[in-house]
Amino acid sequence: MRAWARVGDGIDSLVERLFRWDKRMVATLSGNPALRRLSPLFLTATILGDGYIWGGLGLGLILFGRPIDRVNVLIGLAVSIVNVATFRFLKLVFARARPIPVEDALRSRLIDTYSFPSGHATTSFGLAWVAVTSYPHPLVGVGIYLLASLISFSRVFVREHYPLDVLFGAVLGSLIAAYIVPFLRWLTF
Repeated sequence: MRAWARVGDGIDSLVERLFRWDKRMVATLSGNPALRRLSPLFLTATILGDGYIWGGLGLGLILFGRPIDRVNVLIGLAVSIVNVATFRFLKLVFARARPIPVEDALRSRLIDTYSFPSGHATTSFGLAWVAVTSYPHPLVGVGIYLLASLISFSRVFVREHYPLDVLFGAVLGSLIAAYIVPFLRWLTF
């Protein structure tokens, strides 16, 4: 039993160190003078990450794309629905408070109280996976993952998430998409 207690103490210690690192990184990144000059870019990215950029891309594909593009939009929508349901459930389970409370009245109505995992990162990386598997051109991959990364990083910069929230969300969204996309492609063809 003592061996298990030591393992448990080691895990507790690791988790505490991770949480301390997480808090330091939020302060370091959001307070960095070089990054502060890019504030308008990060604020724009965090707002567009609310779904506007992905919805706009999807609408463009629906209006101006081919039939396969419309199928890809439906696959992206399905992945997003599963991602949103999953991250919302996990937020309730973990109930991790955000780094700072959201005080903007409009913004506080748009986002939830909890931080872990980042919904922006989860949906952005899930949709990036869909885009890259649907349009396997290197420039599409680089562009879409840069966009997902910018949106995700902006969440830490504006102090609405910790880095671990974003990293976990990126992995979660990618894994969900990786499992769902082949199944959905099988259903549609």
